[in-house]
This record gives sequence, structure tokens and C-alpha cells, in this order.
Amino acid sequence: MRIGIDISRLAARQRTGTERYTWELITALAGDPGPHTYVLYTRELPVDLPQLPPQMQVRRLPGRRLWTHVNLAWELARDCPDVLFVPSHVVPWITPLLTRMRVVTTIHDLGFLEFPVAHTTFQNVYLRLSTRWAAWAAQRIIAISQATASDLVRYTGMDVSRIAVIPHGVSPLFTPANRTIQPYQRYYLTVGTLQPRKNLQRLIEAFVRMPQTHESHLVIAGKVGWLGEPLQALIDASPVRDRIHVLGFVPDTALYGLMASARAFVFPSLYEGFGMPVLEAMASGTAVVCSNTSALPEVAGDAALLFDPQSVSSICDALTRIDSDDALRATCVARGLERVKEYRWTTCAAQTRAVLEGQH
Repeated sequence: MRIGIDISRLAARQRTGTERYTWELITALAGDPGPHTYVLYTRELPVDLPQLPPQMQVRRLPGRRLWTHVNLAWELARDCPDVLFVPSHVVPWITPLLTRMRVVTTIHDLGFLEFPVAHTTFQNVYLRLSTRWAAWAAQRIIAISQATASDLVRYTGMDVSRIAVIPHGVSPLFTPANRTIQPYQRYYLTVGTLQPRKNLQRLIEAFVRMPQTHESHLVIAGKVGWLGEPLQALIDASPVRDRIHVLGFVPDTALYGLMASARAFVFPSLYEGFGMPVLEAMASGTAVVCSNTSALPEVAGDAALLFDPQSVSSICDALTRIDSDDALRATCVARGLERVKEYRWTTCAAQTRAVLEGQH
């Protein structure tokens, strides 16, 4: 079988959720490609592709605007693979015309429907159109959690039989062995793009409300997204502004130690299709405190302390509990280390390959 994969997201210099998903999946598929040949389509050559086997070939298709619907679509019409896999849900317009080609795409979340105010008008329109098109044009849809699968059925009316739920894995590079001395000796860490959906304003307010005898720091790691700038003004006006630190985007090489050395990882997101940082914190031997909404309870299981992300008091109470209760924190760490054993990128890749083969 000849499998085409859109890896254009890997050209991003600062990889977040979707880009990291694509990279980990390609890495795992490269380690076990099966009896197939692969064509990896991209606009720009990624700076650090994993080692690829001979049956995986990269095909660069130069172009700028509308690359998916112009350059990739033209290439598919010219040289059509048996299966096209799109890890980031934007399916080329031409795919229904290529009747001998199956299409599989991953839809990561429908947060733009749950929280439209967290996106620009353009983003809302684009995401609605592209997601509905992908749901119609693809023969199979991969959802990264049962929560996302349920949202797909609820919002699009899609037949559940077209959906394969395949969770993320977690990189083995996240480990308690990365624990090191950090500039902030006692800190809570949160990771994610600075945007309204990540709910950082309520987290900051909750941190301010904590009993100030704890002397902990709050460390926020992530690139600035839409409407991320006002957070700095909120921090500047805070009475504990000297203990709140915004680091910007942190590369994985620095994130490993930052994650493993935190007193706890806190994830107050209003909506997540999966929540990869939750697994990474657990694998790092760090207690997790996170929202009780969307896919997060599904991913965290009984290994995290949950709170209502809409309530500053609930977030504050959870942070105060995890800070003051060493036994609770140790229980969360032990359960987290056990839970992450269920999540492997090799498993994710094998299940994804089965979908591409038509066996899942």
C-alpha cells in the first residue's frame, strides 16, 4: 500500500500540540512502517525529521498561501496514493474527486464550538468550515479521546462507526530522572499557548488567593497566542508579581527538567481534546492538578486532583490542598507514574497504521 501523509506542520519552529503529535507519530511509524511505502508531503523541510527508513520519502511542494488546497491538491491529482493521512484535519478540496484514494484525518478537538469567544472571528469561521469539510470528505476520522469523539457525534451528526479513538502517547524523555535545581526552588508549573481557552487569568487569581505562607512561585511556559498579552498586565498588577514568571515558549530540552522539578503541574484549561502536558507531567513524576472538564478526567483518571476551571475558589482550594498535603501529592505522583504506562506512541502509531490499512 502507498500511504501519503501531510507533514507540513512539522516545519513550525515552535511546535505545540498538533505539531508534536505529528512528529511523535511519524517517529513511531518510521520505527515500524509495516510493508508499505510512504510519501511525506511538506511545504518546507523540517529542521529535525527523525531517521526515516528507505520506504519513507519526503516530497517538498513549494508554495505559500492555500498550500493544502492548491499545491498538495495538485500533487494528489498528479500522483495519487492509496491512502492520504492528514494529522491536522485540513483535508484538500480535491479528495472526493480521487475516488480510488481513501482519506483519514485526525480531529483533535472542537473547542472552537464549546468556547467561540476564545478565538478570533476568522479562526471561528475557518475552523468550523475546515472541520465540517474534513468530517464529510474523510472516510475515517481519528479522534484523540472519547470526549472528542462524543463532541464530533454531537456537533456534526457523524456516524460513530466512522470514528476511531486513538489516544496520544508520551515521550520516554519525560522522566523523574530529569529533576534538577531550577531558579525557582518551589514552584507550580503550567504549560500551553497563552490564549483565553487556557484559563490562565483564573489560575493567576487563584494563586494570589492562596495562603501567602507557602512562598511558592507560579511558572507559566508557552508562546503568546491570541489575546495572550493582557495576562502580563494582570501579573504586573498582582501583589505577588515577583513570584509569577512567564517564560515564553520553552523547547523540550529545557521542558524536561522544568516539568520534573515542579512541586505540581497545574492545567486549568477550559477545554482540551486530550491534554498531552498532563501525561508528560505524570511521566516526569510530578503531581497533577487539572480541570474536571472535556477530555482531562478521561486522560488523568484517578491520578490527578481535579477542580472546576470556571471557579477561582475551586482552583485555589486544589492548589492549597496539593501544596499542604505531602501524602496526597505522593499518591498523585505514584498513580501518575502507573497511569502513563497505558500511553505509548508506538501503540498510537500501530493503531493509526491499522486505520490506514482499513483494519481498525
